[in-house]
Amino acid sequence: MTKIQNSKQRILKGVVVSDKMQKTVVVEVSRMKKHPKYKKYYSVSKRFKAHDAEGVYKIGEKVLIKETKPVSKDKRWTIINRVD
Repeated sequence: MTKIQNSKQRILKGVVVSDKMQKTVVVEVSRMKKHPKYKKYYSVSKRFKAHDAEGVYKIGEKVLIKETKPVSKDKRWTIINRVD
């Protein structure tokens, strides 16, 4: 039996906000959420630690991150590539 890649892995777009750790960057993902009562949109952001083995991504770069199996205690994401 061949192993099929899990298609439920999420892919998110965000901005690198910290690159001070070795092999890890912090990526902030923002999205617009609608208030249930007032129907107004507001911005919600969340930070994810992502694996960056080569250390090539720097602060301010827009990147795509993909959900993976846990790499460490907090890291469950890896960087796919840079977005222009």
